Order: sequence, then structure tokens, then C-alpha cells
Amino acid sequence: MQIVIFTIGTEGDVRPLVALGVGLQQAGHRVRIATDPQCADLVIEHGLEFAPLRGDFQHWMRSDKKAMSKALSPLAMASAARRRLKSMAATWPAQGLRATQDADLLIGNGMVFHLAAALGEYLGLPVAETQLVPTLPSHQPPLLPLPEWARSLPGPFNVALGHATQMLIWHILRPAYNDVVRPALRLAPYSWLGPYTYRPRSHLRLFAYSPTLVQPPADLPANVWVTGPWQLEEGSTWQPPAGLTHFLNDGPPPVYVGFGSMIGPDGGRFADLALQAARKTGKRLVLAAGWGGLRSDDDNDDGRIFRIERAPHDWLFPKMALAVHHGGAGTTTAAARAGIASVVVPFFGDQPFWGHRLQKLGVAPRPLDRAGLTVDGLADAIASADSDDMRRNAMALGERMRAEDGLAMAIAAINGLGIKSRSHG
Repeated sequence: MQIVIFTIGTEGDVRPLVALGVGLQQAGHRVRIATDPQCADLVIEHGLEFAPLRGDFQHWMRSDKKAMSKALSPLAMASAARRRLKSMAATWPAQGLRATQDADLLIGNGMVFHLAAALGEYLGLPVAETQLVPTLPSHQPPLLPLPEWARSLPGPFNVALGHATQMLIWHILRPAYNDVVRPALRLAPYSWLGPYTYRPRSHLRLFAYSPTLVQPPADLPANVWVTGPWQLEEGSTWQPPAGLTHFLNDGPPPVYVGFGSMIGPDGGRFADLALQAARKTGKRLVLAAGWGGLRSDDDNDDGRIFRIERAPHDWLFPKMALAVHHGGAGTTTAAARAGIASVVVPFFGDQPFWGHRLQKLGVAPRPLDRAGLTVDGLADAIASADSDDMRRNAMALGERMRAEDGLAMAIAAINGLGIKSRSHG
């Protein structure tokens, strides 16, 4: 069948859906991914069809420094995200309709699930939902950035906070869908309470996070699957630069430092801090620039630093001693699967949640405050993550996570829908 996947966000929001698309294509389906043009090459180079869908998060992070400086404040980010998503949504109905040509099944990921749902409602097509993070209310603390004391609340309080988090997410999305998308498709708007409360939610819902990292809620309905993560396996085909191979072979495993798609005004400061912490701990360093431009003018590295733009995590992380990163869901999963400990410096959203999960599992020290980060604080965290106990815990966690096969479970669930491909002439 022809499957169309909708996803926007940072590269971390797109790569797992590309992995799912590759798996579905290998299972005999045709796959088109609608996402922002900045990720077009990622989609096409993996043999999938690309369709444009506006989601210019890189531009947003670069241009709205005020919002990014308050990125760990849920209410401040909610206000900024409401405005930005409503503006983005202006092109979604037309782009979405073009992307759905010949479609048999629509899959909507994260914040654009409701776009797929609206298009499915308008066109009479089945819809499935994917989420990369545990958004279902449970006895675990929710994804919201929380003060330290709120991470030890009894289970029922966490369930209530989880429902509140869902409603906050809906009210961030509501202007985009009720004011823009649904009127353009001649569909009635949702109520103030949104689809979470009054519409039956019988569609297939796939949650691509590791049940080893976060225990799923008990007694999930039959239409909800926690599959495990969807990983793009690029390590077997990626050719590293010769200098990186020489650097890795020329000493003990280094520390990885990289913040992926995160962009802040202080990339140079972070790079300098990392270099100084490396000197203080005596560690070698692989510094990944990423979207955020993690670069330094400090050339006095004594051959202990190797700088790269990026490298596939499944190739690089098993060769590292540990990873210093932002705590994004994808990077967190990759480090844990590789069996290495982490030092987490959250930037926004769900990143404090993942940092605290790793801490609770004994594979990371307490997440570090980005604004107050110091050389001594980073050096102490690296030393803690490099301890014997954390190394043992990380190796055991990685072994359990590598036994998960999230893609196989997701593909089985999608095939289980029994949707027949229509004749497309």
C-alpha cells in the first residue's frame, strides 16, 4: 500500500520516521514522507519519496533567541510555540493534500498527527498516530520540565500531571488546527477540550520509546503499542574520515560532546567549556558541531580534541567512553543502546525528563543547568559518568535495549490493520 508519513521538528523528530519508512518499504509498501525541506536529503538518500511540509524549526531556533533563552519554561515556550505553529500551519492543508496523492494510509507523528487526522477525515482515509516520547499519563513523572521536588510525587499525582500535560500540548496546537487547518478542509473545529477528551481514540497508536528506559502504563488498550525505538542503522555503510579513524585508534576511548539540533546563543562558550573540562579530566574529546555550531577558536588542544560536523550515533557511540549531550530522545536512546554513560545538559522540552530518567537508571549524574554550566561542574560530571558503577550500569542497560526490535513491532502493527492497496491505474 501507499503510506504517507507526516513529521516535522528537528532532525531527531524526522530520523525515526525515516527509519520506519525504510522498514515499511522493505516490507513491500511504498512510502512518502512529508516533512520540512531541510530534511529532504535525509529522506531521499534512504530511498523514500519526499513531499514538502513547512516546519522550519531550525530557522525558528536561530531567529527567536528570546524564546530559546526561556526554552525550559513550559508556559513561555507554550506561548511562543502557539504563535509559530499557527504561522507554519498556513501551508499545511494544501501541502498535505498534495502529499496524500494515491495514499492508502496516513501516519501522523507528534505535533502533526492532527494534520494527518484532518486529512484522513476529509479524504476518508485510515490514520495511524506515532509518538517518539511517552505522552500517555502514567505513574511516571510527565515530560514537562519540573522542579526537583516534583519528580518524587506519588503515582496518582503524576497521572494528573500527565493529563494536564496533554491539555497543555493541545492548547499549544489548537490555534493551528481550529483556526487554520480544519476550516481550510471544511471540517468543524474541535471543542475547547480538544480531541483528547471527547472523540473515540480507536486509531492505531505507536509509541517509539524504549520500555526499558520508561516503563509503559499498565493495561494499555489493544490499539496502543509501545514498540521500542526506531533507529536508522547507518553505521555499517558510513565511511569515517581518515583523521577520525586515526584519532580513535591513537588512544583510549574519548568523550563525545554534541548537542545535535539544539541552537543557542552560546555555542562557542559550550565548546570552550568542553575543551577546558577535557584538559581538567585528562580526557580526549570528539566535538560534534551540529546545528548549534559547537565550535571554538581555542586551538591549544594538544592533539586531544577531534572536531566533526556529525557522525552516525550507531557507529560513533560504541567507540566512546561516554557522551555529553542535550538529552534529546534520539540521542538519549542512542547512548543508552551503545552501553555508555551520559552527561545531560538540557536545552528545552522533554530533555530534562530524559536526563532524570538516565540518572534514575544509574547511567548519568544529575542533569546540569545550561545557564550555570562551569568547567568544574562539567569536569566533575564527566568524572562521575566515567566511574566503574556507571560504566557497569550502562553496559547492562545497553544489552537490554539492544534486545528490543521496535521497527519489527511497529511494522507488524501496521500490517495488522489489514489495509488493502487501492488500484492506482
